[in-house]
Amino acid sequence: MWTFGLLRSELGVTFRRWRTLALLAVLAAVPVMVGVAVEIETSDGSSIDGGGGGGGGGPVFIAQITSNGLFLVFTALAATLPFFLPMAVGVIAGDAIAGEANAGTLRYLLVSPAGRVRLLLVKYATTMVFCLVATLVVAASALAVGALLFPLGEVTTISGTRIGLAEGLGRAVLIALMVAASLLGLAALGLFVSTLTNSGIAAMATTVGLLITVQILDQIPQLSALQPYFFSHYWLSFADLMRDPVHWDDLLRNLELQALYAAVFGSAAWARFTTRDITA
Repeated sequence: MWTFGLLRSELGVTFRRWRTLALLAVLAAVPVMVGVAVEIETSDGSSIDGGGGGGGGGPVFIAQITSNGLFLVFTALAATLPFFLPMAVGVIAGDAIAGEANAGTLRYLLVSPAGRVRLLLVKYATTMVFCLVATLVVAASALAVGALLFPLGEVTTISGTRIGLAEGLGRAVLIALMVAASLLGLAALGLFVSTLTNSGIAAMATTVGLLITVQILDQIPQLSALQPYFFSHYWLSFADLMRDPVHWDDLLRNLELQALYAAVFGSAAWARFTTRDITA
């Protein structure tokens, strides 16, 4: 019961912060800007060139927004996943422990019966909840804007088959959950970085810097042998949920990779935090 009380308190503190609300507002604004831009671009009857790129990523989805507003959900998630969503998660995860140390409240949180392990688990659980909430904010904003600006109806999958609107909405929910799960490895990495310093800003900057570095390395052809092990490599595999039948190979690889990162860096965070001298 104490653990749930601590989690409830941590969730309340996190989601009442102006920084968290500002991050969610920025994420919600991205689908609005994409939807308005597509509406303006196609207001004269012209169409958007999907480009045919990238295994069902943003360019393929954005070409279908005008015919079905539901595709704005997929486009918005594809547009925010490479940077905006993980940056927001990096800020929350990086500040989890280091922010408390910087504010001088970490020692008070560790008094019995809280304990270090319990506090670390609560911090990670809070970051996981933020991953889900942030993803759902993007999806909900995109769905609202898509329904307002464009028609809704049957969905044409990447495979060329057609599914009903209800099934399309169901797949949109699955895609949002997959995107949220894709961020769990980064959340564990950010939490580990947060245990290394007493500066929240330094932890956030380091986490975001590592994110950018990994994204760059994932685009270098000479590193193709290492790229399947980068936490961001399978992020856009959520597009396979829009195939008929669904292609599960990369989706499962993504989940396995996120679980591996969560286990490795979660263990590293535990090892560091449970042996660290708390002075703030």
